[in-house]
Amino acid sequence: MKATEISSNVVKEPRLVVRRFQARPQHEGVGAVVRRSIGRFELKYFDPFLLLDEFSVSAPAGFPDHPHRGFETVTYMLQGAITHEDFKGHKGTIRTGDLQWMTAGRGIVHSEMPAEQGTQKGLQLWINLSSEHKMIEPRYQEIQSKDIAETTKDGIRVRVIAGEALGTKSPIYTMTPTMYLDFTLKPEAHLQQPIPIFWNAFVYILEGEGTFGDSKSVPIRAHHTLLLGEGDGLEVWNKSYEPLRFILIGGEPLGEPVKQFGPFVMNTEKDIEQTFNDYENCTNGFENAKQWRSQAKLGVDF
Repeated sequence: MKATEISSNVVKEPRLVVRRFQARPQHEGVGAVVRRSIGRFELKYFDPFLLLDEFSVSAPAGFPDHPHRGFETVTYMLQGAITHEDFKGHKGTIRTGDLQWMTAGRGIVHSEMPAEQGTQKGLQLWINLSSEHKMIEPRYQEIQSKDIAETTKDGIRVRVIAGEALGTKSPIYTMTPTMYLDFTLKPEAHLQQPIPIFWNAFVYILEGEGTFGDSKSVPIRAHHTLLLGEGDGLEVWNKSYEPLRFILIGGEPLGEPVKQFGPFVMNTEKDIEQTFNDYENCTNGFENAKQWRSQAKLGVDF
């Protein structure tokens, strides 16, 4: 990640909520249910973010064999476990509180399937890659829950998945400069979190209700997405009697054209056509796709 120093913990120009909407359930994959906030018809792209899903899946449903090119996926488990395997031989299971940061780069074909009984829940974020990084080799960063940076102060707990909060920094390296913070505020807690002034940022509420940006604004409840306006940080108040948990995500805009077709995200129509040719002919990064099938044995035609 490019170095972005947060010079002060004091927020002088709080970002206000300029847009809000509720993420409603919809079907995705094979039998899975997601609440999509970024990547829906109201908000196709929020530079550099392509998608944010809160997913819920129980076997035999899941996300069987499918390709990606041109961006990163960040999977953060809230409950249960998901097993990932890809056509390069990488395989692993992430459990409650664990994180997988996958850079698809020039091409990955993989599956993501439930690894336990019951319902598996989590968040998946898609982050666009700049044109200079879209065709890099795929890579993974997998962090167990116990290794995610975490700190508590004045009734606020934060898990620092990417970026910095309350004096604690994440070890995660991000190709596109990004912050990804999981906050829990006890009743009566008040948060000031700096955000680099030129970044785009949004909030997704997981549990409870909170007041965001302006102490006199109406509290907002779980499953709402809040787009933040200009400013140097975010202020949040928990005026309820229950804990408030939310994700704050911010990133440096790429300012590049975006051409997307499903799991392929490039810069031009010509790039997308070339990606289809590469995938269909198993070339230029997709060589292993010709023979590979996941052990989940639930392939879908793309």
